[in-house]
Amino acid sequence: MKSILEIGWVAVLFLLGTLNAAYAEEFSAKVIVVLDGDTVLILRDNMPIKVRLAEIDAPEKAQAFGENSMQSLVELVLNKQVRVDSQAIDDYGRLVALIKVDELNVSYEQVQRGMAWVYSRFNKSEVLLGLQNGAKKTKRGLWAQTDPIPPNKWRKDNITSQQQYVAQNATCGSKRKCSQMNSCDEANFHLSQCNVKSLDRDNDGVPCENWCGATE
Repeated sequence: MKSILEIGWVAVLFLLGTLNAAYAEEFSAKVIVVLDGDTVLILRDNMPIKVRLAEIDAPEKAQAFGENSMQSLVELVLNKQVRVDSQAIDDYGRLVALIKVDELNVSYEQVQRGMAWVYSRFNKSEVLLGLQNGAKKTKRGLWAQTDPIPPNKWRKDNITSQQQYVAQNATCGSKRKCSQMNSCDEANFHLSQCNVKSLDRDNDGVPCENWCGATE
């Protein structure tokens, strides 16, 4: 008889294989929310899934060109049927994927427009680097700035302090409406920590779209 340990390892390996197969899946879905310049919420079989665009890193919404980048992505994908080529699950539980509208690679288009950086840590495409160099040379989008700050550096300098502020100041009090929120971080805190369901009326996991994403 096989030991319980051996059976356990077989089960774990089977589960990992199943998960990896799911992560490598291609499927069609509708984009229902644009959260920023490289993150969207899709609807597949009536299930909302948060997707991070593969191979790029867009400016944060509070960063210079952050809103421009998000609006560019809104123009490209919002309320459209897209093809999702899933690659992995990131540390935040988001599906990392390439998204295409018809034959248009959305990650490539965002870089070509100067609305995102190439995510050099994970990029495998010389074509994508060429598109970024072209955007730099013609000063498109964020490259029109004198000294554009990469999102990873901006996050290091800003996001941690914002999250600390929310953690130190946000409490589960009487706030029940999006109009009472002062940031997306605060809205997320009240939804996830205080269970204020009124902040997410459509049950898509994104509170207060006026703070946390574009839906129309």
